[in-house]
This record gives sequence, structure tokens and C-alpha cells, in this order.
Amino acid sequence: MANKTYPMTAEGKKKLEDELEQLKTVKRPEVIQRIKVARGFGDLSENSEYESAKDEQSVVESRISQIEEMLHFAQVVDVNSVDANEVSVGKTVTFLEDGEDEPETYQIVGAAEADPFAGKISNDSPIAKALIGRHKGDHVAIKTPGGEMDVAIQTVK
Repeated sequence: MANKTYPMTAEGKKKLEDELEQLKTVKRPEVIQRIKVARGFGDLSENSEYESAKDEQSVVESRISQIEEMLHFAQVVDVNSVDANEVSVGKTVTFLEDGEDEPETYQIVGAAEADPFAGKISNDSPIAKALIGRHKGDHVAIKTPGGEMDVAIQTVK
């Protein structure tokens, strides 16, 4: 079975590497210390501090494993290897929806970097899937869970 690749920008990979370092060198030791202290409170079966620390440890270890997998199978996208006017992962696209006055601008990133509130949408999102491979000036019909929208690509950077 082929492993999933995680397309991402170089900036996104660096952020994940920084988060992994923080989790391993700061957060993990803090949680381990909390567990040690909570053990000193006595009976573990009725020790909420211990249970809380163990739950946090589970979350931290899960996130470490998730980041390690993403980094192991990371595929850093080189936006310069794609035509300047073609929408691809790592590029910022501005489009105008038919009937709207204000254009929308998003950077298309890998799922690990997605943050719609910061204008970064996942390459797995319906909007990005419809736009990837298209060019400046193209008209695109995008099917989303909220319905279909027709857009015109204005710029690709």
C-alpha cells in the first residue's frame, strides 16, 4: 500500500518542524513532570491531577506521531516549477465569484498548513481541487457542500 504524501510549502514544513521540536523539548518534559508530581498525591484511582496529566500526555504523544508522519512523507512543493499563471499548491489565487463585488484571495497549501481564517485553504478542499491546474482568466464551476459557485480567476501569484 502506498503511503500518503503531504504536500506543503517550505514555510509549512518549517512550522511543523518547529512545533515538533517544541513538543519534544518543552511540552513532553512538562507533562512528564506533572505526572510525577501527581503520583505523589497518593491513590491513583481517585487522582484527578494524575488522570488529567495522563490525558494531556496522550494528546501530546499523538500530535508528535502525527507531525513525524507528515514530515516523513512531506512533499515540499516548488512553486517555481509550475507555470506562473497556473494555480498550484503554494500559490495565492484571487478569484471573483459571479454576482459578487469583492474578490476572494486564498493561498493553496497542504492540509497540514490549512487555516481558512488566515486565507490558507487545503489542497483537498473543494475550492482548491477545482482551481488547481487552472490558469489566470479561466472561469471555473466549483461544487461545494453549500452549492455550486462560478468564479473567474483574476490573479495567480
